[in-house]
Amino acid sequence: MTHLRALSILLACALLAGCASGPPRRVSEPAASIQQLTVRADGGWTVDLRLQNYSSLPMRFEQVTLEVSVAGEAAGTLQAQPGLTIGPESADVVSVPLTPSAGARMRMADALASGRGIAYRLEGSLDAAPEDRARSRTYTIERNSQLSPVPGLAGVLR
Repeated sequence: MTHLRALSILLACALLAGCASGPPRRVSEPAASIQQLTVRADGGWTVDLRLQNYSSLPMRFEQVTLEVSVAGEAAGTLQAQPGLTIGPESADVVSVPLTPSAGARMRMADALASGRGIAYRLEGSLDAAPEDRARSRTYTIERNSQLSPVPGLAGVLR
């Protein structure tokens, strides 16, 4: 009977010790996508870039370098140093100006004039790190998606 009691106490202590470690820390690859693209009067674009943190802990987003293309036409490079901390399994948006290539500008004007959507591609890298670590890691970003004109907002696609 004493051995059973000692074994029960030992098992209870082991279970309590296992619970003390807290939830697991999972670092997952972040993602980037265009949330909104606004064509400005001067022909430049403002790209609202959505940065997604899929990790179970806050991540610090330090650098973004992404090649943008629309309808298969290279538009230019988005570069930003957001210095932004995004909470676990959350997202935030950073606005980045872009001076698009002439070909991309024409493709965008054609899509807006006809009221149809346009395909886009992002390809490049994003540097991020858990909030409590000094060194960041570079993640490769590849994203293909579609933007559609926003009714009632000229020159705006989402």
